Amino acid sequence: MSALVLAAADPKVHLTSQTRILAAAIAVVFMVMILELIRRDRLQERYSVVWFVAGLGMLAGAAFPGLLGVVADAMGVRDTNVALFSIILLLLLGLALNFSVIMSRQAAQITRLAQERALEEARRQVGSEHATDSTSSAPDRDSESYRQGSGTLQRRV
Repeated sequence: MSALVLAAADPKVHLTSQTRILAAAIAVVFMVMILELIRRDRLQERYSVVWFVAGLGMLAGAAFPGLLGVVADAMGVRDTNVALFSIILLLLLGLALNFSVIMSRQAAQITRLAQERALEEARRQVGSEHATDSTSSAPDRDSESYRQGSGTLQRRV
């Protein structure tokens, strides 16, 4: 029982060499996978930086297991597992916020593009009606009614 209490009070991280090699191999495979996704144009470079930094963090954790103890001490946390989960939680929250910003920006861009396309389509219809109906009842391009109509279309944006 006292060994269990001592193990819980000891904030040091004890990894066997096999575990460290396995963790390093997983980190390297993860980073190679990121590079492969970039090469195949399935992941843009600007989004890959975050994932590549995460892979470097995994590699640093495998190479220097005492680093987590230093981070835990800096956070004021006794248990290194709590420090690790706190860091991972903060990273995931940061990623969620980043992707929410990206989605919001893209939604605004899609709305703007749809509005521009609708304006172009409306202008094309007005132009084709003007070309097919070239009698005196059709508004001239310089007439007041044509300018008011196109102004109405532009105000909808």
